[in-house]
Amino acid sequence: MLFKESNMLKVGDKAPEFSLLADSGEKISLKDYRGKKVVLYFYPKDMTSGCTQEACDFRDNIKKIEKKNAVVIGVSPDDSKSHNKFKDKYELPFTLLSDETKTMLNDYGVWQEKSMYGRKYMGVVRTTFIIDEKGKIEKVYEKVKVPGHIEEIIEGL
Repeated sequence: MLFKESNMLKVGDKAPEFSLLADSGEKISLKDYRGKKVVLYFYPKDMTSGCTQEACDFRDNIKKIEKKNAVVIGVSPDDSKSHNKFKDKYELPFTLLSDETKTMLNDYGVWQEKSMYGRKYMGVVRTTFIIDEKGKIEKVYEKVKVPGHIEEIIEGL
């Protein structure tokens, strides 16, 4: 399924429900976090330089995020085995969800056509959503550039 950027969710939209396998092996759903803000970030691939930097920025600032009654959840199409290695290697203190079927990636509009060196392919467009305590989208950060992103998130909370 191909999405155009106009299909990206917007501020005020109800965040699509999900129930996915977490790195812990249990199913995690959005409704599990009602009453807390959710920093839901989508990234392309475990163990790659940009994704590692982004995850480590969240890790290094987790206390600031938790002080704002928020949790961090990372989502990529990698399997839970890959997530476990990634989480262990970098001591990530938050949940990583595996969306191998790309259902959630499509629901959130982040599985899009990308281009590198003239080659077109489908992939995850790095995006972060802040979802409020009632499940509505409060902020959307599209086409995220990793340097400085964590500061935007903390300020946005």
